[in-house]
Amino acid sequence: MNLKSLAKDTALYGLVSIVGRFLNYLLVPVHTYMIPAESGGYGVVSNLYAYTALFLALLTFGMETTLFRFGSKEGTDDKMVYSNALRMVGGVGLGFLAVVFLLLHPIAGAMGYGAHPEYIAIFALITAQDAFQAIMFSRLRQQRRPMRFVALKFAFIIPSILLNLFIFLVMPKAPALQGVFEQFNYGVGLIFLTNLLCTTGVSLLFIPEIRGITYGFDRAMAKEMLRYSWPLLLLSLVGILNQVADKILLPKLMPGEEGMVQLGIYGACVKVAMIMSLLTQAFRYAYEPIVFADSRDRNSPATLADGTKYFIIFTLLAFLAVMFYLPLVQHFIGGDYREGLGVIPIVMMAEIFMGVYFNLSFWYKLTDQNWWGAIISAVGVAVMIGINVAFVPRIGYWACAWGGFAGYGVSMLISWALGQKKYPIPYDLKAIGKFVLLAGAMFALYWFWLRTLPAWLQMALGTVLLGLYGLVAWKEIKSSKAI
Repeated sequence: MNLKSLAKDTALYGLVSIVGRFLNYLLVPVHTYMIPAESGGYGVVSNLYAYTALFLALLTFGMETTLFRFGSKEGTDDKMVYSNALRMVGGVGLGFLAVVFLLLHPIAGAMGYGAHPEYIAIFALITAQDAFQAIMFSRLRQQRRPMRFVALKFAFIIPSILLNLFIFLVMPKAPALQGVFEQFNYGVGLIFLTNLLCTTGVSLLFIPEIRGITYGFDRAMAKEMLRYSWPLLLLSLVGILNQVADKILLPKLMPGEEGMVQLGIYGACVKVAMIMSLLTQAFRYAYEPIVFADSRDRNSPATLADGTKYFIIFTLLAFLAVMFYLPLVQHFIGGDYREGLGVIPIVMMAEIFMGVYFNLSFWYKLTDQNWWGAIISAVGVAVMIGINVAFVPRIGYWACAWGGFAGYGVSMLISWALGQKKYPIPYDLKAIGKFVLLAGAMFALYWFWLRTLPAWLQMALGTVLLGLYGLVAWKEIKSSKAI
């Protein structure tokens, strides 16, 4: 495997993911310091964005991966594939908007937002545009145009951050704007409105890519694409449910103000743990086009084995870094929310399991057996929902964290066991086991000793341990001749 090529693309796509999310991290203290935990306002933010992720999976219905798969087939017109995907996703999005606006008040009431139906209208518009943009962003990845990809992502990120800073740092102190700030639930509603404005701005910048819709529509190809994508839709839905069902269920399993308060605390702490999601997303953006490329060498089991090993090595390093520097990292969220910091290692390990599961998933994608992915993920989401339903009323957001951990862990193990039978891959279990044990020993040292020390000493000793882990990782990479 050419690790240099993978690292180059990961760096470019990761730039927008990691830097963009990091800049958004800077908004977490702004929001959590300015929105009191007891108000439940941050819980509303977490809840509605969870619904958005779920409906985004529905509106894209697996067309991102389908675009890669059909676009890489020999003798297939990739422009027609792109146009088909745009038209189908755009049509579904318009239908979604029509239903939401016709039934706005009943839908808002059913979701618990009868007093704020405008929230639902705003999120419908955001989700429909995000789905349409997802196809165009996938096209840029397929064409290996990372600079255009990065530019358009930052066209959303930068204005969004600036507007949020204005809303929470300027409006509450400006007498002429205080009334508007209070009218929008002390800034919560303005977070959503800002998202809509910035998303619409990016849609306008996508006009050159939107013109791809004029390439035409091939009905026969569209039917083939839909046959390929429907298992991906199920896979995506259950995958998203694994990520967001806890944030949707918690307020329903713990009704009233307390549910939104707990969700706000949990949602804020999850933000701290989302470094794993950043690394997984950056790796996926670069790795997925490489795996689906025409080269047989890139589709080889050895390539998939190497990718999984390096992913585990580097995500465990990130896990340890967050743990060792938690005395500093915890200040990214307001003091009202820090009672939930204990869930961070659980959520981060769940994200690692999810990333490994993604790497393991290529055995059924490359053999066109995507329905296996839907089944495996459904088992995982059933485990996660079962734990939430059983334990949220008793232990609150802790059940959400353990539910995700168990759900992703079960999916990962099942996928590995089945994959080894149906598409054997020579995973370097010895090297992977070595790094899992090393990271586990270092985490145990942190949990039972380091975290009891003064913050400065904890971080100093943690730095030494990180250096030791990095040295072992460097030796492993050099010995495998990946660079």
